[in-house]
Amino acid sequence: MGPGAGAAGGTIVAQGTVAEVIADSASLTGAFLSGRRRILTPKQRRRPAPGLDITIRNARAHNLRGIDVTIPLARMVCITGVSGSGKSTLVEEVLHRGLLRRRGLPTAPPGECDAIDGAEKIAEVIFVDQAPIGSTPRANAATYTKMFDGVRRLFAATDHARLLGFTAATFSFNVDGGRCETCRGDGFEQVEMQFLSDVLLVCAACNGRRYNPDVLDVRYREHNIADVLALTVREATVFFAEQADIRQALQPLIDVGLEYLTLGQPLSTLSAGESQRIKLAAHLGRDAKAHTLFIFDEPTTGLHFADIERLLGAFAKLTERGHSLVIVEHNVEVIKCADHVIDLGPEGGDGGGDLVAIGTPEMIAACPESHTGRFLVDALADRSAIATAVAWPAPTVVPDRNTIRIVGAREHNLRNLDIELPRDRMIVI
Repeated sequence: MGPGAGAAGGTIVAQGTVAEVIADSASLTGAFLSGRRRILTPKQRRRPAPGLDITIRNARAHNLRGIDVTIPLARMVCITGVSGSGKSTLVEEVLHRGLLRRRGLPTAPPGECDAIDGAEKIAEVIFVDQAPIGSTPRANAATYTKMFDGVRRLFAATDHARLLGFTAATFSFNVDGGRCETCRGDGFEQVEMQFLSDVLLVCAACNGRRYNPDVLDVRYREHNIADVLALTVREATVFFAEQADIRQALQPLIDVGLEYLTLGQPLSTLSAGESQRIKLAAHLGRDAKAHTLFIFDEPTTGLHFADIERLLGAFAKLTERGHSLVIVEHNVEVIKCADHVIDLGPEGGDGGGDLVAIGTPEMIAACPESHTGRFLVDALADRSAIATAVAWPAPTVVPDRNTIRIVGAREHNLRNLDIELPRDRMIVI
């Protein structure tokens, strides 16, 4: 589906066999599958700086076999290996929790190790996972990135708002004053069900617009505050083109590929991948402490090739600012772009927990014992010569009685789609 996401998506670009999707020039997925478009391997890798690293001594939590691991700082480092090889144990339990404990911050018990040498070189450690950000419809992209503060100040500065004595706080749906008091600024009313999950219904008083009529009468460039919250991030950057502070707050969302989100979309409705990327955008939009260590746990889960390409650009911006990235990852497109790779294994469970290979992606690819290396060999090769006309078997015609048919799908941004899904087949959307 595509061609974009959110309001720009919801249409079928291509469908059929893999070969048919590859042959369709309108399909972004097909372009990546064919090799017409690809994520490029960096021409240069940042070399580890002497003395600028941290070393975990004798890590032995769970299946880790008393290993010493040195992680270069101010670099993009990938921790790789098969499932169960000890990646999450090393990064989340030993490294992350160990650094938090050394700073006197609350955390679960760290994984066992003798020491983390060089921990003082890190000013702050931030773990960016895919856990949901919020469970209510109150928080949204605008409030999470702080750009809504600038929007509220703009509305408060209008002649109409000043005439009525409105302040920036009046345009917040989180406090009394300008919000709809029927739904208390949620835009929804919660109906409790005795035996089923609670149901959220659009507020009948404000029709989901969160504010009282007096506040909605105030306009900035013909838009009221609810109209602004209905804009996508991309539309908002154009609408606020002359407001440098608002554009600056929105740019990180574009950098991580979330330009399709509406400003008022509740964070509780985001997917796991979107939640992780909006957390990353929030950090990109603020001045993190020098030498911050960012830890990411499989950030490419659920992402398209094009999204991964954007994500790698955001990672590059963090390293260019002098920050350190440690990424637990399986995706070879990300691994091949790392400055340094630490491959664990060789197998999972009792067969894992050891260091298999350390170095650049090319060095990992040259290691015959590394499962990761075998797949990196192909990822590091020039894929531009891959033929687009693959000789796939002719598709089997499935009779109508064995087809799932969806007619007129129009939920959210779907544009009245009709789709036939053959049963007993593996279908990728």
